[in-house]
Amino acid sequence: MDINGASAIVTGASSGIGAAVARQLAAKGAVVVVADLQADKGEALAAEIGGVFARVDVTDTDQITAAVNAAAEIAPLRAVVNSAGIGWAQRTIGRDGQIESAHDLGAFTKVIQINLIGTFDMVRQAATVMSRNEPDADGQRGAIVNMASVAAFDGQIGQASYSASKGGVVGMTLPVARDLSASGIRLNTIAPGLIDTPIYGEGEQAEAFKAKLGESVLFPKRLGVPDELASMVVECLTNNYMNGETIRVDGGIRMPPK
Repeated sequence: MDINGASAIVTGASSGIGAAVARQLAAKGAVVVVADLQADKGEALAAEIGGVFARVDVTDTDQITAAVNAAAEIAPLRAVVNSAGIGWAQRTIGRDGQIESAHDLGAFTKVIQINLIGTFDMVRQAATVMSRNEPDADGQRGAIVNMASVAAFDGQIGQASYSASKGGVVGMTLPVARDLSASGIRLNTIAPGLIDTPIYGEGEQAEAFKAKLGESVLFPKRLGVPDELASMVVECLTNNYMNGETIRVDGGIRMPPK
């Protein structure tokens, strides 16, 4: 699918994987709506790539609606990438046998609301707008990529909420792709492994920690870089025969229990 001259939305686009995706989509000629909560970084990126910043909290359905409508006013909305998400680590029960020490239910709910429900809300709204597009020669009106994680398959100790949220993203990939097929809209999911993003911090200690993590990767023995994820995102958006699939981009890693 040709995205040159089309509009695209990338959530979580102000840094890391989302920012790399936004840059690569802009290089392909798309006008990117940088959808994020971080206005300073988001506006700077939008200015850099000739896009538009939109403040979007993916748990706020009205903000998603505003971003989707803004994108459609710029040009036909043909590409959406859901990269916004948060992590959380806590064991299901505590060590003292007290219910009060069990996993924080509010935290579990928040992770699901952002990572899973927020992703689906953007999908349902953006796909609705895409369905109004004129189809291309292959009958396509748009394409969507959701970001999951290898934690959907190899969840570690303490990752119940995160793995559940990303497992939900994986689980809805095929049924949603089937739903959208009648409108000529494709949907795929990417499950990243260990990727070098700002969550690991900066400095000598952070670099040493990342190098240690990289030793567990099958090959190459390092963390992935955001551009390696972004290139797969672009492939899923532009390859007309990619649909209903979940792709691990992880260097062959299989996460241990902890």
